[in-house]
Amino acid sequence: MADRPNVRDVSKHDDGWAVTKPGAQRASAVLPTQAVAASRAKEILANAGGGELRIRGNNGQVREQNTVPKGNDPKRSKG
Repeated sequence: MADRPNVRDVSKHDDGWAVTKPGAQRASAVLPTQAVAASRAKEILANAGGGELRIRGNNGQVREQNTVPKGNDPKRSKG
């Protein structure tokens, strides 16, 4: 699976905005606004080693795509 990119989508959901992994049956999170969902998706991707974030508009089309870097690794910090 290392050759497959880590991707999360933010898209409209009945109860707000969903963060989903392509191919997953359930959303990772459903949040009230697109901005909050995008922020949560960035956290998920950073914790998972980085990846691509695709934000979809109300029509389902990708309107923004960003690369999220790997998050801070506490094992690499000095101290």
